[in-house]
Amino acid sequence: MTDTKLINVPYTQEQDFEQVIHSQIATFWASRHEGHKKAKDGTTLYWCKLTRPEHKKALVVVNGRIESAWKYQELFYDFFQLGYDIYSFDHRGQGLSTHLAPNPEMGHIGEFSDYLDDMQLILEQFDLKHYEKRHLLAHSMGGAIATRYIQTRANHNFDKIALSAPMYGVNVPPYLKPFAISAAQIMTAIHPTPTYAPGYQGYVAKPFDINPLSQSKVRYHWFRELYELKPELKIGGPSTRWVWQGLMAAKQCIQQTRQIQIPLLLLQAGSDVIVSNQAQQRFMDRLHKTNNQAEMLVVNHAKHEVLFEKDEYRNQAMNALLQFFDCSPSVTG
Repeated sequence: MTDTKLINVPYTQEQDFEQVIHSQIATFWASRHEGHKKAKDGTTLYWCKLTRPEHKKALVVVNGRIESAWKYQELFYDFFQLGYDIYSFDHRGQGLSTHLAPNPEMGHIGEFSDYLDDMQLILEQFDLKHYEKRHLLAHSMGGAIATRYIQTRANHNFDKIALSAPMYGVNVPPYLKPFAISAAQIMTAIHPTPTYAPGYQGYVAKPFDINPLSQSKVRYHWFRELYELKPELKIGGPSTRWVWQGLMAAKQCIQQTRQIQIPLLLLQAGSDVIVSNQAQQRFMDRLHKTNNQAEMLVVNHAKHEVLFEKDEYRNQAMNALLQFFDCSPSVTG
């Protein structure tokens, strides 16, 4: 699958973004319910929801590394207008949840399974049983978390899962791939206090012209300005332990595709340099052996953050998501 037809739906467009983000979306975001939930180890987890009594569909959004639910206001707004109640949360170690490393800008985790336990705790609080449809939408690291959640919780009650540029592998030089997990594990053992993985540092707001995330200038600048207004959201590079745990989880996503028995849509960013598109293809090849309700859309020329991209790419992704979730005609163009 390599393309999708555009349909006339009310997604926010770049030409209107500045006006809408500071008016309709700002009013919408101010209506959220939010709070914190304590995990079993005392870690505080931020959650939020936006609901309307007449909505019969729920969308749970699982964000990526360095992200926060606050970053997804446009996406939440767009889906809310389409009849979805929205639920989201910030992973431990980032956003408005407890940061875990001595340096608050370092992305860190103890065990990757902690993310899954946190997600279960938050979902139990959300209690989505009364909805007619319950869907998962996850990005990047959140894609690995959501995939592992579905794979390890046989009694989950989600109807469908969609993944934006999921982290089933990261882009490293080919000669390093065989050693990446063991090297990260060894470095973690050498440095029990969390340390940045080699080549990484604290938060840096890369200029738009050289950023690897999005080609939408207006969306990119808004996201960077948000992090300046709320500096507690800033997260830089990962720790060596995060790299070790993240790579192990990515490998397990591919190994255990048999455990995914619900319809799945993977949105691949054609020009992604953050995660491995080859690993996503391996995941899909393996999944197709046991799941005939899995499909992939390649958004050609899009960068990693497909849902924050230029309209020509984001519209493709949004159309595909809506068609997939609402059982409309195939997203094939």
